Amino acid sequence: MKPLPNEIVLRPRFQLDIPTTKEIVLSKFEKTKEAPFLIKRLDEHIFIKFNQKEHHFWSPQLHLEIDEIDLHNCRLHGVFGPNPTLWTFFMFIHFVVATLFIIVGIWAYASASLNGMYHIQIGIMVILVVIWFVLYFAGRSGKKKGKPQMHQLNDFIQNVLTA
Repeated sequence: MKPLPNEIVLRPRFQLDIPTTKEIVLSKFEKTKEAPFLIKRLDEHIFIKFNQKEHHFWSPQLHLEIDEIDLHNCRLHGVFGPNPTLWTFFMFIHFVVATLFIIVGIWAYASASLNGMYHIQIGIMVILVVIWFVLYFAGRSGKKKGKPQMHQLNDFIQNVLTA
């Protein structure tokens, strides 16, 4: 596996070909009880996240899927990502801001077409753009705060696979 780059992208993905059976790899992860990681298995899927003591608002988690290539080889697909609840919340907020921006834009256009006042609508649209920037920089800040834990997760899977 290639080492993680210094600038980790949003939801980075990786893939490894492992010269052992799928069941051996799955059992390695299932049997590992290393703090501060919580490991859950669901069929061929492994979910690795941090325990409550190490978990913070921006903590990432790792989703692994192990596919069988043949009788003696398997392929591991991994995705680093934020907590699904946090991801859903951010997407919901972005959707609300975008919807409000469109609605207020239509309201401003209708007011301007009717030769009415539309300064309030333009002000609201500017505020919504500022909110978008705040959300963007909050996400970048969260990514920086979660970066060390992404490296911990990466080191953890490397240790489990080489053990």
